[in-house]
Amino acid sequence: MKKKDRNLNTSMLVIILSLAWPTMLEQLMQTAVQYIDTAMVGSLGTSATAAVGATTTVNWLVNSSISALSIGFLAYIAKAFGEGDRDKAKRSVSQAVLTVLVVGVFFTALTLSLSGVIPVWMQVDAEIRTLAAQYFFILYLPMLPRTASIIFGTVLRAAGDTKTPMKIGVAVNLMNVVLNFLLIYPTRQVVIFGQELVVYGAGWGVIGAAAASAAAFTMGGIVISVILWRHPLVSPKGQSIKPDMEILRPCLKVAFPNMLQRFGSSLGYVAFASMINSLGEVATAAHTIANTVESAFYIPGYGMQTAAATLAGNAYGAKDNRRMKELARMFIPIEVILMVCTGGALFAFAPWLVDIFSDSREVIALGTTVLRMVAVTEPIYGVSIIIEGMMQGVGRTKIPFIINILGMWGVRIVGTFVCTQLLGLGLVSAWSCMVAHIAVAFVLFLICYLRGSWNPLEQRR
Repeated sequence: MKKKDRNLNTSMLVIILSLAWPTMLEQLMQTAVQYIDTAMVGSLGTSATAAVGATTTVNWLVNSSISALSIGFLAYIAKAFGEGDRDKAKRSVSQAVLTVLVVGVFFTALTLSLSGVIPVWMQVDAEIRTLAAQYFFILYLPMLPRTASIIFGTVLRAAGDTKTPMKIGVAVNLMNVVLNFLLIYPTRQVVIFGQELVVYGAGWGVIGAAAASAAAFTMGGIVISVILWRHPLVSPKGQSIKPDMEILRPCLKVAFPNMLQRFGSSLGYVAFASMINSLGEVATAAHTIANTVESAFYIPGYGMQTAAATLAGNAYGAKDNRRMKELARMFIPIEVILMVCTGGALFAFAPWLVDIFSDSREVIALGTTVLRMVAVTEPIYGVSIIIEGMMQGVGRTKIPFIINILGMWGVRIVGTFVCTQLLGLGLVSAWSCMVAHIAVAFVLFLICYLRGSWNPLEQRR
């Protein structure tokens, strides 16, 4: 390898890691808080865990739909910075502000009005439906600041600033933990360093967990909005927030397939969870806990995906095909190595991780089994999300939409319906269908990569 090529690769590696690690840390904190939330609620009993977990997939549905919209701005802003056009980037941020206002208000009205019927749709046990509905309603009261956190965070990352969303995410999660501690449990006596102290507690249980999250989300949305307004690179200050179709049209062109993909996939998760909920309380609790545990082990993958999307968008804006191809050659091996390590750790420590959240031997045994099944797929899943991330960065979202919808509905949902609803099989069969979905997506994304259809600069030559 020539010295010039080595220097280029070293420089790119430094940039990749500098963009990826703050996102990884932010997601690690989010997952750690999710662990703590689940453990705290789990201490209240299996019914409490099921009440909180029963609507988790609806949460994914809402958040992923908003995140999909932000991908359009990510591709547009990253390309603008690659072209060196900061004014264009700032104009697009003003449209992101408009999007936050419209989408935030819409999802607030939608989620609150449906909070009472969602547990019914999710086939939640009748005994815990009221509690699940109350938890969901409180969690979605601050939908506007939650929307701001998602979209403005993506805007900052598109501009190469991954540290600011990380810092805000850490603060939000720490606030959530403290409020959980104060709101979930009743006033009690604790011993710290041999001293007996009285610790205040509201004793609200599951409702306290929802209130803690709502307060933390509100704070995060307000803080990131203020920081965006003052940001030297992407502040919308002085820009009009009236609809600008010159910007919105290309953003929506990228975002719409991604939104359909995420909406369709998340709706699939809802259908998947609904079928699992019908298997009973033990299966629901094991599924909820296993989802919580495995989310921590995807952090390196999604951290690298964010960096891949941003840098691919920059290279596309600069029309630098050589850099585009070098990015892919570097990202994929790094991702595979990271996911082999995380997958191995998940397989080895699965029983102890599930044990953190439940005292039930049935739940622990079932959760361990399904976690070990999915652990072996992590390396191939990592390849898929890197290729998908680079395609998002250059605005190619139609192919990922087709691949993900085909895998989710054609493989996972149909397979799970046959296994659980027709054949009467249990949770292991449902997670087997998940594994099959991951494998199919990997094959299709790999074909896309090998053919070069992911790279618009390569195809123009």
